[in-house]
Amino acid sequence: MSSSRHVFFLPLVVCLLLFASRAQASDLRKAVLIPQWEPQAQFAGYYVAKARGFYEKRGVDMEILRGGPGSPPSKLLAEGRAQFGTMFLSSAVRARSAGLPLRNLVQFMRGGTLMLVARKAGGIVRPEDLNGKRVSMWGDEFSIQQESFFKKHGVYVTRLPQGPTVDLFLRGGVDAVSAMYYNEYHMLLNGGLDEEDMTVFSMRDHGLDPPEDGLYCLDSTFNADPDLCRAVAEASLEGWLYAFEHPEEALDMVMERVEAANRATNRMHQKWMLARIREAMQPGGGMPGPGELSRKEFDSAAEALESAGLMHKPVKYEEFHVQAR
Repeated sequence: MSSSRHVFFLPLVVCLLLFASRAQASDLRKAVLIPQWEPQAQFAGYYVAKARGFYEKRGVDMEILRGGPGSPPSKLLAEGRAQFGTMFLSSAVRARSAGLPLRNLVQFMRGGTLMLVARKAGGIVRPEDLNGKRVSMWGDEFSIQQESFFKKHGVYVTRLPQGPTVDLFLRGGVDAVSAMYYNEYHMLLNGGLDEEDMTVFSMRDHGLDPPEDGLYCLDSTFNADPDLCRAVAEASLEGWLYAFEHPEEALDMVMERVEAANRATNRMHQKWMLARIREAMQPGGGMPGPGELSRKEFDSAAEALESAGLMHKPVKYEEFHVQAR
């Protein structure tokens, strides 16, 4: 009698556990995050937050899409295919001024790392030397500082589309290439160029240094469920802190995403990227780490856009960012 009772109870317990787990899963609020580029260590914190259950712990069933040139966050947010996305501050302010009601939930990166790189052997040593040259550039969401740079120096260039590699530049197809310090600049070094071979125009050195990656949603998403937005922001912050404290584990998660996307990169490059991203997110020297967007940072982006003629209408700081509780 005892053994038969155990046989009866075992499937009952299993069924109850399955029902409880399904009920718990159904209680999670579904959300979708679109990073602004292909899988890489630039987004390690979000991958960690997903894999370590930081979103789930806060009641969020998060799906992280594969980003890239064909999936700009502004487009996916506007179409409702994602509720959250990462963007440069200047891109987000410009999009809001054009009518897309974006809201900054967290500012992760402080300052910018964008640059243009040319070969000194090509006779390019000053900004004016770019005049009439072929320059590869990413889409609108990544080219605002460069367009401001060209206007500031009175430079007219031939723009060519740039993908996720620097091969076109290495083969001589363009005279200058767009680069992030944490990504393409390292690719150029790995591609055989030495630092002394390159002329680097850092946007930061030319006063075009608004912060880059932040986490965004639309006003409608925040107004409908501010608790969801704060849960996503808090989980993402926890993910980044964990990634910086456990970089090898974070790189394991990054490489899983990279390999699933069949990207041509390697762990060494992603390790360089994660270290440079940490420097940009936790710069030290009295500068804040990830957190609330400051009015000074917002004003620097808005003023740069205004001076470059890229603002459609004014954007109010109070409406653009979410105040910390």
